[in-house]
Amino acid sequence: MMSLEAARRQRRLHILISLLYYFPHRTGLTIHVQSVAEELVRRGHEVTVLTARYHPDLPRDEETHNGVRVIRLWAPIHLSRGMLMPAYPWAAYFAMRQADVVSIHTPMLETALVSALAGLAGVQVVATHHGDLILPQNPVNRFIRGTMFALYRFMAQRAARLIAYSDDYARHSYYLRPFLDKTTVIYPPVFMPAPRPERVRELRAQWQHNGGPIIGYSGRFVEEKRPDLAITALEVITRAYPDARLVFAGEYNIPYENTWERYQPIVQQYRPYLNFLGLLKDPQDMADFYAACDVVILPSDTECFALAQVEAMLCGTPMVMTDIPGGRVPVQVTGMGRLARQGDAQSIGQAAVAILQQRADYIKPRAYIEQCFSFQETVDGYERIFYQHARQRRHG
Repeated sequence: MMSLEAARRQRRLHILISLLYYFPHRTGLTIHVQSVAEELVRRGHEVTVLTARYHPDLPRDEETHNGVRVIRLWAPIHLSRGMLMPAYPWAAYFAMRQADVVSIHTPMLETALVSALAGLAGVQVVATHHGDLILPQNPVNRFIRGTMFALYRFMAQRAARLIAYSDDYARHSYYLRPFLDKTTVIYPPVFMPAPRPERVRELRAQWQHNGGPIIGYSGRFVEEKRPDLAITALEVITRAYPDARLVFAGEYNIPYENTWERYQPIVQQYRPYLNFLGLLKDPQDMADFYAACDVVILPSDTECFALAQVEAMLCGTPMVMTDIPGGRVPVQVTGMGRLARQGDAQSIGQAAVAILQQRADYIKPRAYIEQCFSFQETVDGYERIFYQHARQRRHG
């Protein structure tokens, strides 16, 4: 097989990436896509991102960000987390005619449409799956979930390749399990700057109470992430560490869910122990946050992988993660943390206490974590697949 360097010398690819949200939106999915896109540009490829103009403050139509061409489409209609873009079919088709391969990121409302348009444009689709669609239970969301899966299935049957974060998640995913024969596992890209020791000391001084431990939570305050379990786990943690504090980094008043309002009784019950920072957009601020924590807990009911785990590990902080498909992989691979029973606040609290009591046993060198989840190997994997499925000649 030709090396990537040799392939690049022969041909630079034009890659079209289609997804709903892109920078400056900050979720694991958007950070994943942005990291891969910008590294592909650094390697000499031409990358175009077709996405929604999800906020009126964003630039109209087109801009270039860190070498990536970003086309933002008007999105006047919002459906739960999704949006409708009236100009999408025409914009996508004409962009596909210039592309060598199309990369899409699911779940996404336009998956079937992308597949059909790619067929007309004569270009192959590679789809990265970022997690099965999980929404709060109600009739509208059940309809959305069923419709989204049907659209995904149409695309997956025609896609050249599907990419999963881990084999563990793929085998338990109702999206991926029917298509394991065309699924390739590539770990998500994770890059974190080194924490700033002086800033870390400042944060610990702000958050710490009487020298007690700092427990971190990184993620949105939504039902599937189970922030309520992080809070109620304090009942166990504070028995061993009465001065412990739980610090949340992430959005907590989410427009498409009422989780923040519904959990106000326990938020108020434990309010003296809680600190809500909101969304930290700067990766350096996130690195300092992780390093200032003694342990980070993610009590999710569902996770494709949870990049926050590897981010925390790169900053020297061990994890408590629920024992769920996909989500348990970083702890299993590195040994830098403990797994707790899903949905069990007592188990989560006990795991946190066990780490705090023997924290040095769970610390691994940054170089070891970087070796386990190599950013360069991740982008190599994407690049190989894009070369494999790029069309042989351009069509006008």
